[in-house]
Amino acid sequence: MAKKKKDTLTTASGSPVADNQDSLTAGARGPMKKLLLLSLFLQTVIVAVLLVPAGCGKPEQSQLPPPEVEVVQVEQKDVPISKEWVGTLDGLVNAQIRPQVTGYLLRQTYQEGSFVKKGQLLFEIDPRTFQAALDQAKAQLANAVQQLALAEANQVRAQLDVNRYVPLAKEEAVTQQALDNAVQSNLAAQAQVRAAKAQIDAAKAQVAAAQLNLGFTKIVSLIDGIAGIAQAQIGDLVGSTDLLTTVSTLDPIKVYFPVSEREYLNYVKENPDAAKRAVHERQLGLELLLANGMLYPHKGTFSLADRQVDVTTGTLRLEGRFPNPGNILRPGQFARVRMITKTKKDALLVPQRTVTELQGSYQVGVVGEDNKVEIRPVKVGERIGTQWIVEEGLKPSERVVAEGMQRVSAGMTVNPKPFTAMSEAEPAPTAKPEPR
Repeated sequence: MAKKKKDTLTTASGSPVADNQDSLTAGARGPMKKLLLLSLFLQTVIVAVLLVPAGCGKPEQSQLPPPEVEVVQVEQKDVPISKEWVGTLDGLVNAQIRPQVTGYLLRQTYQEGSFVKKGQLLFEIDPRTFQAALDQAKAQLANAVQQLALAEANQVRAQLDVNRYVPLAKEEAVTQQALDNAVQSNLAAQAQVRAAKAQIDAAKAQVAAAQLNLGFTKIVSLIDGIAGIAQAQIGDLVGSTDLLTTVSTLDPIKVYFPVSEREYLNYVKENPDAAKRAVHERQLGLELLLANGMLYPHKGTFSLADRQVDVTTGTLRLEGRFPNPGNILRPGQFARVRMITKTKKDALLVPQRTVTELQGSYQVGVVGEDNKVEIRPVKVGERIGTQWIVEEGLKPSERVVAEGMQRVSAGMTVNPKPFTAMSEAEPAPTAKPEPR
């Protein structure tokens, strides 16, 4: 007969519970078993509650390293301050070619847009009318010469009569009236000679005028320069009021740019001595930024200031001159004129990227010796290339955040690293002169 297995109970810790079957009566056996099971359940819960915080508690949070930022030192040096104005280019000399006589345009002898020399033939007007006028003037001159010869012959005969009558009158061989008549005739003959000479001078002047008019039918350039597009066509009747073309001297070339009345007065205030101001103006250097953003390779010089302020704009027009080999620059072009007006001593400079604008105010992140960030307001001045002059708020050699400003706040400790300029703006490219 197989033996019945005894139920073995263990505690939550795994220790066996003694079998109470021998000491318990059969009637109390059921309730006692339930009590033991309840006690075992409670012990298990208590042990679980005690073990869970120890085994499943949150690990201790590790401290994050300070964020890395790139910093630059505030630079202090003398900085030339330059200003820019919008300028208009113009030829050094712009000769408007107009005919001096009226006639039909016969031919055009130059290539439009090409370089022409002084005295080069540009247009020709039909010369036949003016050739006829010259021939007529020459004929009138020849007639005047003949009239002079006739007048001189009459005067010689009158003088002979006077010479003959004078001794006869002394001997009373002729009357005094006859002598007086001979003298008067001689004076009249002399006057006719002078009148004939005057007629010759007038005829010569007419010949000269006719020759000039004939010469004016050949229209030539009065200067060396670039000739523009013709404004008249072959066969047009042109006169002195008609513009045929324009020839401009382009090397050197002029640039006109307006400055405000306030800028002019401030400049005079900074340079009150007229003699020193004139010397300073001769030393001013000009730069030209072309419409495509390229820097013109040749430096210009200041030339003059206009005599008056434009009452409609309140500006004073200045003139500068630039060498123009190859005639790259042309009249009518727009360009920005840059001029160094003064030098700021011991200016503080920071890259523009370090300055943050917030509602019209400017601020930078300053990293102290303890590597803590201070958000500091600053007052900025002129922009110099990719840098900004700081008027107030910084000291020389202080470190300012150039990269990573968005990751920091006031009082935060950072790990500063030297700033590496990877995308700084490059200098403006220069234009290469092209052959004429």
